[in-house]
Amino acid sequence: MTDILFTHSYFLKLDPKQWKLRQPYAPLGTLYAASLLRENGFSVALHDTMFCGKAADVVDVIKAQQPAYFVVYDDGFNYLTKMCLTNMRDAALEMIQFASILGCKIIVSSSDATDHPEKYFDSGADYVIKGEAEQTLLELVQELEKHNPDINSIKGICYMKDNRMEVNENRKVMKDLDLLPLPAWDLVDLKPYKKMWFKSAGYFSMNIATTRGCPFKCNWCAKPIYGNRYNVRSPKEVIAEIKMIISKYDADHIWFCDDIFGLKPGWVIAFAHLLKMENIRIRFRIQSRADLLLQQDYVQALKDAGCETVWIGAESGSQKILDAMDKGITVEQIEKATVLLKQFQIKPCFFIQFGYLDESPSDIESTIQMIQRLMPHEIGISVSYPLPGTPFYERVKTQLSKKSNWTDSDELALMFRNQQSSSYYKQLHRYVHKLFRTEMAWQQAKKLLKHPLQFNFNSLKKIIAGCYYLPSSYLAKTRLRQLENMK
Repeated sequence: MTDILFTHSYFLKLDPKQWKLRQPYAPLGTLYAASLLRENGFSVALHDTMFCGKAADVVDVIKAQQPAYFVVYDDGFNYLTKMCLTNMRDAALEMIQFASILGCKIIVSSSDATDHPEKYFDSGADYVIKGEAEQTLLELVQELEKHNPDINSIKGICYMKDNRMEVNENRKVMKDLDLLPLPAWDLVDLKPYKKMWFKSAGYFSMNIATTRGCPFKCNWCAKPIYGNRYNVRSPKEVIAEIKMIISKYDADHIWFCDDIFGLKPGWVIAFAHLLKMENIRIRFRIQSRADLLLQQDYVQALKDAGCETVWIGAESGSQKILDAMDKGITVEQIEKATVLLKQFQIKPCFFIQFGYLDESPSDIESTIQMIQRLMPHEIGISVSYPLPGTPFYERVKTQLSKKSNWTDSDELALMFRNQQSSSYYKQLHRYVHKLFRTEMAWQQAKKLLKHPLQFNFNSLKKIIAGCYYLPSSYLAKTRLRQLENMK
């Protein structure tokens, strides 16, 4: 019999785009919570839904484990679980219903539950944790184990009492992240993760978080779990975790899943120095900001540490749109950061967001021109998505009565009124990707003409792909023009 059965609500098969990509990461936030509860004397188990086919798979696990507590704890470090995808919400609610029937006490921690606790109570949840959850979960379970628990004393929870939702005082976020034990990686069967990664990418990547929160205030970005505070683990603790996942699980690549990696002055330099001292060589990718990437010593330290790829929240090539988003960066900074990264042989990648309020055709064209001019290593394109708790959401929430969430990460539906239709933005997504691939092939061909001895199979593949993308991008642009101003 297990005290606590943890699970999460991300089902890879319910997200066609990510299922096709086949590069899954284990639920890191869930593993932190499980580790803390286990360190404090509770027996824990994990039902990892990543490769499950349906929510009902949890029934046999609950019957086998017979847990007193069933905890749906989503990973607060993964952007896919920060936004609510209705496929995942429905699966979570269904698991909660099964656990309720089987007599478990049910606790939920997720971005969506923080925003919409009533949906989870309606399905049978007993408690919803709002915000950062490890300490709250520990205190809640410890209190519930008492003969006469005082639930009112637990900060950061809400619950139903006399058919009314009670919301306790908020809990402050943790400042000293080194107090947390390392994630309970032993609870996860990493074999299917590793197998899928090797088939899709040729290596095995694992996820590590070095920070929590983000101090910047982009007005479309929600922070329901870690808030606007920015707290950092020490380089020493991060190095210990890297050594552990290399020695125990043969990881040869890391995704540092922080919103912003290494924002604290001097942190990356100290991190790179410790890696060298420990003789650790590991490739990794990060997310960062254009203005942070203008510091040459920061970029040099990233290179020294093993950074291969940096994803930049470029969002738009229009300064008007960047300012409207409260991004706090300029197009010029994006350009300079991209150039500097390339100088250090680090691959710059762009997150691009179309469809923000008042975006005009000229703004869209400015973004396309920026991509073509700078030619990042890769691009990720989305459309503006209203997340509860943001100024952007407040501006469009009256338009969300029919639809306020995507079903999966590839839906890309525009859920508010804008200058163009939802179909237009989906087609824009296709067109820009095809145009980008065409430009990549053209640049590869020019490079080979200049340096024929550098010819290899990968360069040939890119050139051949260009033969497809050139006419395909022309057709995509034609279709895009047909959709303009058709709402």
